[in-house]
Amino acid sequence: MIGVAMYKDMQSSDDLVKRYAPLVQRIAYHLKSRLPDSVLIDDLLQSGMMGLLEASGKFNDSKGASFETYAGIRIRGAMIDDIRKGDWVPRSVHKNARAIASAITQIEQSTGQIATDHEIAARLDITLDKYHSILKDAANGHIFAFDELGVTEDYLADSTQGANEPYKGLRDEKFKVSLKKAIETLPERERLILALYYDEELNLKEIGEVIGVSESRVSQIHSQAMVRLKSRMNDW
Repeated sequence: MIGVAMYKDMQSSDDLVKRYAPLVQRIAYHLKSRLPDSVLIDDLLQSGMMGLLEASGKFNDSKGASFETYAGIRIRGAMIDDIRKGDWVPRSVHKNARAIASAITQIEQSTGQIATDHEIAARLDITLDKYHSILKDAANGHIFAFDELGVTEDYLADSTQGANEPYKGLRDEKFKVSLKKAIETLPERERLILALYYDEELNLKEIGEVIGVSESRVSQIHSQAMVRLKSRMNDW
């Protein structure tokens, strides 16, 4: 394991950038594959480099994580923060997503069953094609849906967070338990797609090949899963 002393002893930040530039590039291109064309790879690389430099100043090897693991978290976080600041998701997308989440909640509370595409479209008084079009627009808006729900990776990198903020640590743990339970209530296909997308890190095309549907259909199901999760996690 390379300790914090190494980074303090480096001759310049250029040494750090040269050594870990491939890590920044790998994370940037992985995110770019999930983002709309309006997000430029150069912008991701720039914010990622800033995250790398920030990580070098804060890293403490006594926490038990390697620098590369810690830096990867900070690099990805810096990229996501910059994308959010750019406000690249139209307001209408968020509005439509909230409407879908509300419709799902109403249907499932009244029927006690998982809301289907047809039921959601009917509740919104739109055609099924229009509903699928809205889901397509929402797909980009929910790229970082887990982060928006409150799931961050900072707690993995800073084991003192719970000690310094015991109530926040307890709240975070309760949230993760609630999120896990909410995911378990999703339809099997939606759970599978989330697992392949977030755990296995397959892209939409690859997931489509695995489950035998088109890439666009995978995108729809993924978006619907994220909206359904938001409806179940409304109290958070």
